[in-house]
Amino acid sequence: MSTGGGRAFAWQVFPPMPTCRVYGTVAHQDGHLLVLGGCGQAGLPLDTAETLDMASHTWLALAPLPTARAGAAAVVLGKQVLVVGGVDEVQSPVAAVEAFLMDEGRWERRATLPQAAMGVATVERDGMVYALGGMGPDTAPQAQVRVYEPRRDCWLSLPSMPTPCYGASTFLHGNKIYVLGSWTKLPRNLRMRDKRADFVVGSLGGHIVAIGGLGNQPCPLGSVESFSLARRRWEALPAMPTARCSCSSLQAGPRLFVIGGVAQGPSQAVEALCLRDGV
Repeated sequence: MSTGGGRAFAWQVFPPMPTCRVYGTVAHQDGHLLVLGGCGQAGLPLDTAETLDMASHTWLALAPLPTARAGAAAVVLGKQVLVVGGVDEVQSPVAAVEAFLMDEGRWERRATLPQAAMGVATVERDGMVYALGGMGPDTAPQAQVRVYEPRRDCWLSLPSMPTPCYGASTFLHGNKIYVLGSWTKLPRNLRMRDKRADFVVGSLGGHIVAIGGLGNQPCPLGSVESFSLARRRWEALPAMPTARCSCSSLQAGPRLFVIGGVAQGPSQAVEALCLRDGV
């Protein structure tokens, strides 16, 4: 589908991950896509860490995570990737925070979260890491806001959010951190074309895109649609090469990566919806 101005959406398929996984943690650092932890075929959290060299399209194994976990958050701090929280093999939230040192190929433990949490939203600003919300052992969404100071290796508490949230999306705009965890019901003419849950959402070229997920059928959806902010309507995009739900995702420049997830079981698929010129 063309967006106007000679730009169009297309899918790019990358070599599959060596390890099938769902709820993996992903990060992009210096031309490398890192996939950390997640749940494997047995349904248990993994300590497996792998990286895709974007130039050579080859996968390499990394040193395993010190703490096996799924559903953790990740933040890139220069040459380090900080992994925050998540859930362990007994389905309990963890407080562990660990840093992978890219140049040295090893892990170091960092100061733990003040409270164990999974589904934490994280964002980096001026070398500081902000961790917002999450879910604790009592399964209630949290409103806590913590900030990590790398030089002191410590977490500080900030004023809590007005609304507790779990698994929210967050982004930095100017000097403000936006946290999105709830929706307003839209008029019928502005709703998605397909009913879907557990799907990937992102933004490319002035479009909000919704990818895969679960609909009314027992198998995952492969359909993709975009909402044009200019035309205020949903339009169909090229379908996913591999229909999936519960995927990890990562926005990197003009690509929205869709990683792993569930097809008929945990998936190895790595695909990216791209916005290209002259496609």
